[in-house]
This record gives sequence, C-alpha cells and structure tokens, in this order.
Amino acid sequence: MKISCTQENLNLGLGIASHIAAKNSNLPILSNILVKVEDKIITLITTNLEIGLTVNIRGKVETDGEFAVEAKLISDFISLLPKERIDLEVVDGDLRIECQNQKTKVKGQLATEFPIIPKIDKKNPYIINAKEFKQGLSEVIFAASNSESRPEISGVFAKFSENELILAATDSYRLAEKKLKLAENNQQEEKKIIIPVRTLQEISRILGSFKDDVGFDDTENIEIYLSENQIMFSYGGVDLISRLIEGQYPDYTQIIPTTQKTKVEIDINNLVKAVKTASLFTKSGIYDIKLDFNSQKKEVVITSSSAQTGENTSNVEISLEGNDNIIVLNYRYLLDGLQNISSEKVIMELTEGNNPAVIKPKEKDDYVYIIMPIRQ
Repeated sequence: MKISCTQENLNLGLGIASHIAAKNSNLPILSNILVKVEDKIITLITTNLEIGLTVNIRGKVETDGEFAVEAKLISDFISLLPKERIDLEVVDGDLRIECQNQKTKVKGQLATEFPIIPKIDKKNPYIINAKEFKQGLSEVIFAASNSESRPEISGVFAKFSENELILAATDSYRLAEKKLKLAENNQQEEKKIIIPVRTLQEISRILGSFKDDVGFDDTENIEIYLSENQIMFSYGGVDLISRLIEGQYPDYTQIIPTTQKTKVEIDINNLVKAVKTASLFTKSGIYDIKLDFNSQKKEVVITSSSAQTGENTSNVEISLEGNDNIIVLNYRYLLDGLQNISSEKVIMELTEGNNPAVIKPKEKDDYVYIIMPIRQ
C-alpha cells in the first residue's frame, strides 16, 4: 500500500472514523482503523460491532493494499502534522509516514484480523436535507430512555412514509416527536423501525464535522437505506451502518392530548431563565417547580422551595387563552424540551394539573414535546 493525500483530508477522515473505535480487551483489533486502498479509492474503516463506519478520502494512489493501525495513535499523530502533503506506505509490516521534515514509523496489525463490515445495497434511499435531519435529531434524542430493561424505548422510533419521516422518543415521563419532510417522494411501503440512540448521536456528530467540507463532496442531503435489521446513513463519502433494535415501539400517540383548557404563548428565553433560577431551590431528587398561569395578570408565576436551599418566585409575562391553570413539572424535563426547540416563542397547552403539558414551537406544527406532571 502506497498513497499520498493532504493533511486536512486525512485528519478529517480520521477524526470521523476514530470515534467509533474503542478499547476492547476481548478484541483488541476493534481499537484500530483499517486503512484500505482498492480500485484507486482510499477508505478508512472502523467498527465496534454495533456500528460500522467507512470514510472515503481523496488522495493519490500508487499501490493498493490494507493496514490496521491504532485509531487514537494515528488520529492524534496526523492532527499534529503541518497542513502539507502526507505520504503513507506499508513497508515490512510497518506504516511509514512522511510529511515535510518528519519521518515516522507506526506499528500496526494484520488487516486480516479486522471484522468484516456488513453491507446494505444502495437502492431506493430515503433522502432528507442533512441540516434539517441534524436539527430534528437534537429535538428528540434526549427524550429516549436510558434503561436497559425496556430496550424498545431506549432507541428512537422512526416512521418512513412516502414524503415524511417521523422521529419520536420517550422515557415514559416525557415524549418528543418531530416530523421531517423527505427531499424526494419515495414510492415505497411505509416502514417503522427503532434506531439505537448511540447510532443517531454518531450520525449527528458526523454531520457536525462537515463545517468546512474539507476534502469531501459538498452535499446537501443525506441518504438513508434500510434492510430487515440494519440501517445505513450515507453522506459526503461517509457510510454509517448500524443494527436496529428489535421489538414493538409503544403506540405513543394515545397519550398526546387532543383538547386543552389553557393555551399559553410565552417567550422561550424568559421562560428558560426563570426555570433555571427556580431550579436552584427545588427539592433534591424531585426537581419540582410549580407553574401558576393567571389570565387576569397575563403572567405565569414560577415557584420552587427546598428546606435545604430556600425558595424562589419568578413572574414571566404570557399571552393566555382559556382558563387559569396550575401544574407542577420536573424542571430538568422542561428545560430539555425548551432548550432544543428552535423558536423564539413556545405554545404551552394544559388540561388539568394531573394531565400532561404539551409544548410546541409557535411558528411550526412539526414538533411536539409532552411532559407528565409531578402529582401532588
């Protein structure tokens, strides 16, 4: 194997790929990146056996071959090199690297020990705007459960239809649902799957790595391919493949309230600031704040108290339709929703204190966040 490429191209590719590689005492090869050169294409490959990642980078190929090298070592080393041409060659079982006035020899492992990454045929993709997809992920991922006892809600539900993708996540105490438009109509049957949160966190991180688009194809959309038990995301020379979570996702639509007695419009920044202030005086382990909506004064009074820290009251201006209302919420759940909504104002809808609170952005109807109240 003998190749050359720019430091920027190689550094970005290694930064994306090395994140998947992990220390594994049973399979040390998993802490490596496989550098594979075939048919004039340079590919970096990593896997943790749950997720597989391949990254194609631009460069000049003299001879094909493959070589496995420790991911952290090679990634850290390349990041310190000057932004010049880098020459890489496998000689006598070592990876020799030359850049400007540096010559380095890196020990590696036989490529034959590296696990085979599964493949999905690149046919009939679901296509979605990458920027909108990344934003949509940030609005639902946080609501998924951390519990291993119910694996189906430890992932994110995804429903693909002809022109829409619905993402939803819940931990039984709150629920987030986001609707995204697909970039092209798909003449495919409706599909419902559960995607591991780690997989979506990785694809979100990868999309965030392309700020400068150095050395990769400028591309606006991400392609999503499905097989029976796997999903693959393809974007700008990067393919991420992951297993899906088996099981039936609960019918969460049943808990979304269809009527409300109180509808409130409120500035999101003012509300966040008041909730953060109140959070300093909540009971440890309960994290309860009371929201008292008053139609006459056109304000919500947010209160909290704790025997250890004291008490706090904040008044925030609102616009209110319907009845006065009171609800007690977990401030952490409330902040999670508010801080992930891309809107200046939110709508809160309430029925009664023992019913869920519904939060939506004012300008759009593509997102809903629901919090179960703390019963008094």
